[in-house]
Amino acid sequence: MQQKTYYPKAAEIQRDWVLVDAEGQTLGRLAARIAHVLLGKHKPSFTPGVELGDFVVVVNASKVTVTGTKTSSKLTTKLYNHHSGYPGGLKTISLRDQLQTYPDRALRDAVWGMLPHNRMGRAVLKRLKIYGGAEHPHAVQNPQVLK
Repeated sequence: MQQKTYYPKAAEIQRDWVLVDAEGQTLGRLAARIAHVLLGKHKPSFTPGVELGDFVVVVNASKVTVTGTKTSSKLTTKLYNHHSGYPGGLKTISLRDQLQTYPDRALRDAVWGMLPHNRMGRAVLKRLKIYGGAEHPHAVQNPQVLK
């Protein structure tokens, strides 16, 4: 007897909105939970290779914390690099400056590191909305709150 693998149809996929308050939460642990929800692994109909995840809205991203053995120095020793594409165009910024000037980028980079680095991962990352403050423009009806 042959068993068929369940493959959800596009009409069967229901996307919810999840609201996350990042104030006082650890950066890596929060990023792991967000990636879990974005991929849809919390749903019973999860199938690898199918985009089943929900939309995630993160507020207070500038108030995220970091832990570890060198917590006080991690804010200065953790560096983010990006390149302009021109010779000598490498730009480096510390985690402390990243959280102050661009609070969404540190969390977005952490979540991107936990997603598949392919076409599906890029599509999933577009469903993540990150804001440094408590306000966001999304009219979310009945949001689920991720603690």
